[in-house]
Amino acid sequence: MSAVSARLPVFPWDKLEPYKQTAASHPDGIVDLSVGTPVDPVPELVRKALIDAADSPGYPTVWGTPALRDAITGWAGRRLGARGITHRHVLPVVGSKELVAWLPTQLGLGPGDRVAHPRLAYPTYEVGARLARAGHEAYDDPTELDPEGLKLLWLNSPSNPTGAVLPKEELTRIVAWARRHGVLVLSDECYLELGWEADPVSVLHPDVNGGSYEGVVAVHSLSKRSNLAGYRAAFLVGDPAVLGPLLEIRKHGGMMTPAPTQAAAVAALGDDGHVHEQRERYAARRAALRTALERHGFRIEHSEAGLYLWATRDESCWDTVAHLAGLGILAAPGDFYGPAGERFVRVALTATDERVRAAVARL
Repeated sequence: MSAVSARLPVFPWDKLEPYKQTAASHPDGIVDLSVGTPVDPVPELVRKALIDAADSPGYPTVWGTPALRDAITGWAGRRLGARGITHRHVLPVVGSKELVAWLPTQLGLGPGDRVAHPRLAYPTYEVGARLARAGHEAYDDPTELDPEGLKLLWLNSPSNPTGAVLPKEELTRIVAWARRHGVLVLSDECYLELGWEADPVSVLHPDVNGGSYEGVVAVHSLSKRSNLAGYRAAFLVGDPAVLGPLLEIRKHGGMMTPAPTQAAAVAALGDDGHVHEQRERYAARRAALRTALERHGFRIEHSEAGLYLWATRDESCWDTVAHLAGLGILAAPGDFYGPAGERFVRVALTATDERVRAAVARL
């Protein structure tokens, strides 16, 4: 076990604990804008579906119920513009973080193989490569990478942490390059339904992939758009030649989404109303926080989509974290997401309206 843990970096969030204690000492309490965890209620129709499926004594299937596969294919066509999606093109997973962390291992990658991810990125992309003992590297433009030995290319649009969105033309260019070099594209699109100043496009759209899913897989989650982070409900859509073997591996590993969660996911994917309501909540919080941060002297970069504001005062991110902690506000230091973030902080929109109002007043 020590040999496995030795491959991993120090868990970054532990470094934030002293600042969290400082923020918590504020007379009016902490406003935690660090971790992007949902705080609003789970939609009632989703809770009802979960309760109705609570009597589930048997083992669930790794591939999911036919109803869940129907819900995923229907949603991908309706929301992403995907065409020709069948059950063979989908695979439920037990939350997207589990998938990201273990995908290189499940793909059989190891020493001599390489995994690439954006220069500013969700740290678990690197963790997944380390667990598989594969190489990992960051990029600004993936088409400038050496394709030799490059087996897995992570895209992330909208980006966590920056909120940047890859235009359709850029996605099309990257997918074409990856196919020419036999590189598998995994597109993390978990924030796709939260576009503010841009309309994010999926790699599953025919304008991007030319009507073929060869070498292309998208990752989606219900955590943010439906407040289901506690349910662990996510899924893959894309190349059956990739998902078929993954399904077999995950069967052997017992990686099963619980049956009540599967039923809840069917309800969530079939209803767009609650997604619109949640978007409105986040839009209001985003507008209030952005205005307050800018008046306080911050500059906001990117942030055209997603659940975060990528903010800077042109100083060390840890100086900014300390400054905000003194106001009772906790933000995530940008260097959690790579050295390129060392002068930024990530400010999450995932706090209640009351806590957001408190942050605005303090700023």
